[in-house]
Amino acid sequence: MNPTHTGTTRTGARTRPGVEVSASDRPRLAPHVRLTFCRTRQRQILLNPETVVVLNDTGADILALCDGRHTVAQIVTELGTRYQTVPDDEVRQYLTRLVARRWVELDDG
Repeated sequence: MNPTHTGTTRTGARTRPGVEVSASDRPRLAPHVRLTFCRTRQRQILLNPETVVVLNDTGADILALCDGRHTVAQIVTELGTRYQTVPDDEVRQYLTRLVARRWVELDDG
């Protein structure tokens, strides 16, 4: 995924293309984005205006925890209980790409 948008989307929330997400950030889905289950595909999908993103299980699990309450560190810990190994840097890189696309917003931890 390449960064396509920059800027702040609303007070208290920020997007930071090109900057890694920190462990204390609290990610949440942007207001125009929705995580839902697609019966036809039998997969979780991310709905954006004019875009549908079919997610793999790990991506869906990460986004399900992006509720503005969990920190990135807590998300990594929770995923560690579900999977054997969860590389912290890969989760942060994934979230960084979603922030750059303005699909996820960050609140300071």
